[in-house]
Amino acid sequence: MHQSNITQRSHGHSFRIGLFLNLGYVLIEAAFGLAVGSLALLADAGHNLVDVTGLTIAWGAQCLEQRASTERRTYGWRKGTVLAPFSNALLIMLVMGGLGWEAFQRLHHAPKVPGLTVIIVAGVGFFVNTGTALLFARGRQQDLNRWGVFWHMAADASVSLAVVLGGIGMLWTNWLWLDPAISLLVVVVVTIGTWRLLREAFNLVMDAVPRNIDIEVVRSMLMKMPGVMTIHDLHIWALSTTETALTAHVVVKQNEDYDAVIGAAVERVRKDFPIHHVTLQAERVRCGKTCERGVKEKSSSD
Repeated sequence: MHQSNITQRSHGHSFRIGLFLNLGYVLIEAAFGLAVGSLALLADAGHNLVDVTGLTIAWGAQCLEQRASTERRTYGWRKGTVLAPFSNALLIMLVMGGLGWEAFQRLHHAPKVPGLTVIIVAGVGFFVNTGTALLFARGRQQDLNRWGVFWHMAADASVSLAVVLGGIGMLWTNWLWLDPAISLLVVVVVTIGTWRLLREAFNLVMDAVPRNIDIEVVRSMLMKMPGVMTIHDLHIWALSTTETALTAHVVVKQNEDYDAVIGAAVERVRKDFPIHHVTLQAERVRCGKTCERGVKEKSSSD
């Protein structure tokens, strides 16, 4: 099912609040990081800035998804919701690479950093990031776009907490190496999580079967449908982060009602799986790749 207009407005509201909070915090954190020379604060601010960009991209993709299809773009702009987390993940990887290199360079020449300032600024960031993550918690399992935003905000909250703990450590021990060490920890944690998002988004860009659907289970269900002899050329792919399509050739047994068999199969797929656009081609017999003779088509989609 397509998302309702009410849900879309709610999601747009979440994006607006998230952008406002995070952009304001990025400016504050970067200013303090530069003022006191804290690479940990700058690393966190850099990651937050990437997330602001990611929020903008994700919101833009969601808006594009609502645009009507055209003669040239028959699927509309739905794929933008897949490209958004993919490009966002790539951007984060690039930023984390630069921050990681700078942190490594500072391990042996760490400047003195006021721990109290780090604690206060990072503490504010923890609450900002946690609040933003909660805005996108609902519906993240069904939408990779929202899941990407949720992950970034949750990771930011964890990173900010780590920076707070590092600031406490510097305040009590005066260990200057804690600042670049925490920065490296931030880079490692964020990179690991981002790799998962990048891999999942890449799979969807390449039209892989979505991770929440087992193609063998779908195949088995179709094979067991009354009147079905066999199936072939089964394909399942994501049209967007919330919509999935399926196409398949169904070989129908002799003397069976094609319309009844295909109609029942379409309804069963929609009922049992999160697949919204179903197109099945009925065949009298399996006659090779083209199957030009004895073919009757029945397509059904939203």
